[in-house]
Amino acid sequence: MELDDTALSETGLSKRRIRKGRGKVSGPGTGQGASGARSEPDRILVIACGALAREIIALIDQYRWDHIDLTCLPAKFHLYPDRITDAVSETVEKNRSDYRSIFVAYADCGTGGRLEARCRELGVRMIEGPHCYSFYEGNSAFMERADEEITTFYLTDFLVRQFDAFVWRPLGLDRHAELRDAYFGNYTKLVYQSQREDVDLQAKARDCAVRLNLDYEFRFTGYGDLETAMAEFAEPS
Repeated sequence: MELDDTALSETGLSKRRIRKGRGKVSGPGTGQGASGARSEPDRILVIACGALAREIIALIDQYRWDHIDLTCLPAKFHLYPDRITDAVSETVEKNRSDYRSIFVAYADCGTGGRLEARCRELGVRMIEGPHCYSFYEGNSAFMERADEEITTFYLTDFLVRQFDAFVWRPLGLDRHAELRDAYFGNYTKLVYQSQREDVDLQAKARDCAVRLNLDYEFRFTGYGDLETAMAEFAEPS
C-alpha cells in the first residue's frame, strides 16, 4: 500500500504493521481484542499525526523496529487543534489492551498543554516540544533561534507537498490573493525544514516563498528529536 497525502490529511492511517526492510505498510491486523486486533503484548503502538507518517515509517524501516505498529490521525486536525486531545485519548483507550506500550507522536501542536496533561493521565509518553517545527530542528536548537526567527514561517516536507491544502486554500488565498499581506505581512522569510534531500521539494518550497513574498532558506534537519524520541521508545523494556 502506497501512502497518499490527501488520505493522510483527511482520514489518517488505520493501524498498520510495517513490512521489514521495504518502507511499505501492510494491512490492519485481524483477530480478537477491544480494537479488533489480536492481543500482542510484545508489540508497541505509535499513534501519530498523519503529517509524520512517512517519516515514522522510514525510521521503523531504517532501524528494523519490527515490533512497532503505526496508526495516524488525520493531519487536518492541525487546522482544528481542539480535536487532537480527544482523538488521541480515544485511540489510546481503544488499543491499550492490545499492546505492551503506546507512544504518542505529537508535540503540543496547538492544544495549549491539554494533550500533555491527557497523556500524563493516560500514562503514555509523547514527544516533547511545542510543534513539529521545533522537534525536527531539535527542541534545544529551535529555542536558541526563537528570538531571531520570530518572523519566520516554517514548512516541512509534508507541508511543502500539501501547501495548497494546508495554507493557501484554508486562508482563502486562492480566492483573495490580496489577503496575503494581511496574513504574512509581518513575516520576513520562509524556512523549509527538510527531512530528506529532494530537489523537487526544494523547488516547490522556493515557489511557496515566492507566492508568500518571503525570503527563502533551505535547512536540512533530518528527523531531529523525532528520531531520538522514537529510538528511546522503541528499545524493548
